[in-house]
Amino acid sequence: MIRALLLAALCLLQPAAATAELRDNSGLAEVSLPILLYHRFGPAVIDNMTVTTDAFESHLNYMKQKGHTVIRLRDLVDHFLGKGKIPRPRSVVITLDDGHKSVYTDLFPLIKKYRLPVTLFIYPSAISNAPYAMTWDQLREMQGSGLVDIQGHTFWHPNFKKEKKRLGPAEYAAFARTQFSRSKTRLEKELGQTIDMVAWPFGIHDEELIRLAGEAGYKAAFTMERRNAGPHENSMALPRYLMTGAGREKAIGPILDPRR
Repeated sequence: MIRALLLAALCLLQPAAATAELRDNSGLAEVSLPILLYHRFGPAVIDNMTVTTDAFESHLNYMKQKGHTVIRLRDLVDHFLGKGKIPRPRSVVITLDDGHKSVYTDLFPLIKKYRLPVTLFIYPSAISNAPYAMTWDQLREMQGSGLVDIQGHTFWHPNFKKEKKRLGPAEYAAFARTQFSRSKTRLEKELGQTIDMVAWPFGIHDEELIRLAGEAGYKAAFTMERRNAGPHENSMALPRYLMTGAGREKAIGPILDPRR
């Protein structure tokens, strides 16, 4: 009799346990997380796009101390596209735009020290050309570390709003196609990897640009909006938090732990 009662109790508990498991998995599927966007570093803040190197390291220390996990952007995108694992709660992504030389001199030693993955969005016209930019050899070295993924940022970082006013519809579409395809071709040739993600210059995007970027072979694109990226976002307009020169923990804390 006791054994029968125990078996009956177990049968009653099993559906509840299964429901709890489904609820937990469903909750994880709805996890949204911050994608951080940096540009350049240095000993002092010289403009809004510069974060001091000390402040950046304080951001990394904050993540470590508060239990945040830095994950690859690629893993997050794969999840959003239905091909990857669900990110664990308190995950965060680090990205960088443009290809400033301080990314190599200041950021690279720190991500090697902390063993953290980052994604660089590069416009190739500047590389090994502009005095403020990295070289192709430096990019290859960073890529070879296994910590750095490199993706596109159009060919020479145009302001699409200005170009649309300047050019006729057909000429503008051809211009945008060239920016997407030329960037992708050059980066793939120099780095020997697939380029299928792009950061919108100045965050500017619309339905036409999204369509043209998709036709060029990009499957994810990133803008600048101060909110977390979630699983129901448009994969061609994923938001990122622009990190500016002001603040250390004061800058990163409200983004990563808004309920503190």
